[in-house]
Amino acid sequence: MDMAAEFSEMAIALLAEPDVDHTLDGIVLFAKESLGGDHAGIHIMQKQTIETAAATDPVVAHASKLQEELGEGPCLQAVWSHDTFVVGDAATDERWPAYGPKAAELGMHSILSVRLHTSAETLGALNIYSREVREFSDDDVAQAHIFGQHASVALATAKREDGLRKAVDSRTAIGQAQGILMERFGLTVDQAFAVLRRYSQTYNVKLRSVADRLIETRELPE
Repeated sequence: MDMAAEFSEMAIALLAEPDVDHTLDGIVLFAKESLGGDHAGIHIMQKQTIETAAATDPVVAHASKLQEELGEGPCLQAVWSHDTFVVGDAATDERWPAYGPKAAELGMHSILSVRLHTSAETLGALNIYSREVREFSDDDVAQAHIFGQHASVALATAKREDGLRKAVDSRTAIGQAQGILMERFGLTVDQAFAVLRRYSQTYNVKLRSVADRLIETRELPE
């Protein structure tokens, strides 16, 4: 099977995953198999910290934690500078003098970091790790870019669908809570919503949380 057909099948499989977590797990497994790495991981930025969203081995999480602690590394740089970074020999790479030797101690001798993104946002970075010193070729980098584009579309789609599901669930819960208040106190729809909103603001909790509590306990926060 040629690369185009392989990546096409991968994209179809990823789009069929039921949620974001399964999509992330699928991406790193496909990446390890398709791009020839020993390990693969997806790292996402949450405010000023880096988090391992999916990994084929626990050592990947250790490597990303190092980058967070040291404030340097190819994954961080891929996200910050919107570029791709190739590390042939982490132990001697002068761009990240603190991170490189420690990554090598973990067995991460060569690294390829590719930004995952859409036209609207940066999603994170896909990282391919090699236990041996390896010179990633131009073809390796090109394939990683194409893979990253497919993975970005799948991940963005999964996130959007997850957001829609949560929005629907939230509206459903709020509607149920309004119904409880309307039946108990003879309120209109707008009046019931105003009560929920007032409790949300007073107790500094999300409107959905107020609704969930009312549905579960039939009581509003005290």
